[in-house]
Amino acid sequence: MEYKRITLFAGHYGSGKTNIAVNYAIEMRKAGRPVRIADLDIVNPYFRTKDSADRLAEAGIELISSAYANSNVDIPALPAQMYALTDDKSFHAVMDIGGDDRGALALGRYAPAILAEGDFEMLFVANMYRPLTRTPAEALEVMREVEDAGGIPFTAIVNNSNIGAETKPEDILASVSYAEELSRLSGLPVKMTAVREDLMDALSGKIENLFPLTLQKKYAWN
Repeated sequence: MEYKRITLFAGHYGSGKTNIAVNYAIEMRKAGRPVRIADLDIVNPYFRTKDSADRLAEAGIELISSAYANSNVDIPALPAQMYALTDDKSFHAVMDIGGDDRGALALGRYAPAILAEGDFEMLFVANMYRPLTRTPAEALEVMREVEDAGGIPFTAIVNNSNIGAETKPEDILASVSYAEELSRLSGLPVKMTAVREDLMDALSGKIENLFPLTLQKKYAWN
């Protein structure tokens, strides 16, 4: 897999973007890249990327998040270290963007530097089994709202359609046409389809560009 220096994951709440961002950062590290991962969600007081802090540390990945992450203090603050993601080009950066347009507002302060460097991917994480993104048209609307708020255009789609622990291979197969239609409407390619690791064998050869997910311990696949 080819990696841009900065990879951003965004999508509506419940899309599963955090799980994917964590797994993507770990895969990038396994490929030999030095990696930092950051949580830019200042809307949700539960900074879920931090729930994988131990796993990320074991992989040699630096985590940047608010000092208030995983606390009951709801303060929309981001640490100054966030600027290292755009200023220090010796590292690859993975950025977990807050869900919907409000969450993407935090991205605006970093957007000029990201666009100026021009070495980024902005990936829209779509889940057809979640409210507000059940149809490709609904997902496209969310996509455009996030783009307008964050100031960075999406470059590709990640299909992460699932129904949590109840997900079966046929549920993911049923989402292929959804992802293809979203691709057609947006003009963007489907970069990968994320699947739980134990479903990989059943889907191998049936869907292109499968990406296996090891789930965060605290949260279900969603």
